[in-house]
Amino acid sequence: MKLTIIITFFLTTLVYSQKVKLIEANHNVEITKDSLDSFIEKKMIKSGMVGLAAAIIVNKKVVWIKGYGYADKENNISFAPTTIMNIGSISKTITGASMMKAIEEKRIDLDEDINKYLPFKVVNPYFPDDKITLRNLATHTSGIVDQYPLYSTTYNNTGDSPESLGEFLKNYFEPNGKYYLKNNFFNHKPGSYREYSNIASGLAGYIIENVTGQKLNTYSKQNIFNPLNMKDTGWLLSDINVANHSKLYEKQGTTTKTIPMYGLTTYPDGGVRTSVKDLSKFFICLLNNGEYKGKKILEKKSVDEMLKFQFTAINKPENVNIEELNSGLFWATKNNITLIGHGGTDQGVKTVMLSNLSKEIGIIVFTNTCLNEEGTIIFGDIFKELFKYAQTVKTQ
Repeated sequence: MKLTIIITFFLTTLVYSQKVKLIEANHNVEITKDSLDSFIEKKMIKSGMVGLAAAIIVNKKVVWIKGYGYADKENNISFAPTTIMNIGSISKTITGASMMKAIEEKRIDLDEDINKYLPFKVVNPYFPDDKITLRNLATHTSGIVDQYPLYSTTYNNTGDSPESLGEFLKNYFEPNGKYYLKNNFFNHKPGSYREYSNIASGLAGYIIENVTGQKLNTYSKQNIFNPLNMKDTGWLLSDINVANHSKLYEKQGTTTKTIPMYGLTTYPDGGVRTSVKDLSKFFICLLNNGEYKGKKILEKKSVDEMLKFQFTAINKPENVNIEELNSGLFWATKNNITLIGHGGTDQGVKTVMLSNLSKEIGIIVFTNTCLNEEGTIIFGDIFKELFKYAQTVKTQ
């Protein structure tokens, strides 16, 4: 409550509640806190979003944070910046930060053969003599394929997954494993072709577990969540206060369906549950060279490596145009390489955490509702409006 009062006072002082004008496409665009609220609320109604929360970060500080709609519509519980929910693939950035911490501890190397760190072998049968590295996993160039419909079965609708990450991966990669197929791999050399892979991300998380002797949820809590005071953040349902967890929804025609809470077997690819308030601390930390309010979780050189563009004109996957797309280590570029961060899409989940390349503006948005194509466009419209508003605050 005290934090909310302080933020409200700060924002009132900073933005006044006066109209701020932007010149865009030769039109005067007036943005105020009230007009921003109205814009978001109208877009939520149009898209069918049940709940939403967002934060604006300017110059490494939260300058605006707010929730809209419902975390539990049936029981009239509001969606707040402190509401916990799944964040989907934004989780990969936390796997990435954990990976960089393990590198600082000299437990792993980005360019070493991953088989050095595993109790089973991962070999692309098309290219058995070519090593796969953590850098490949973190840039989605490993050649590992998400096998469908098998990957869909790794979601458990009764809670945390009963199958361990290690057992699943062993069965996926060992030739005698029950999930093994030659088609678990692309017919492309590691590093030569980019294709997004959740299972490769899960494998990176498992490597961290194997070299540290700790489960990723424990290692992350010790090295990231606790130092940043992210009290409402965890990987598993058992890690968080479920009473503060949002319900998840899916719009079906004119009705809205509730989706049960679920756990993921390959949880390092998308299992983090957090709030906008908590995630803003992590985001600021990475935008600020690994430090937040005096707490340092990574060295600057580690953060620089995570966020720098990994593809160059002479070292890139064959299917990537570096004028349109590049990659950090578990960080993605968006909007023709003008933004960097990550998004998340999952059952009952749409999230985004992006900053401009100068790291002066960062935006986080969560909604607890599955979106169709039109809804996804509307979600993007909300992000753009928040970014415009952030630009006006930045000029104050």
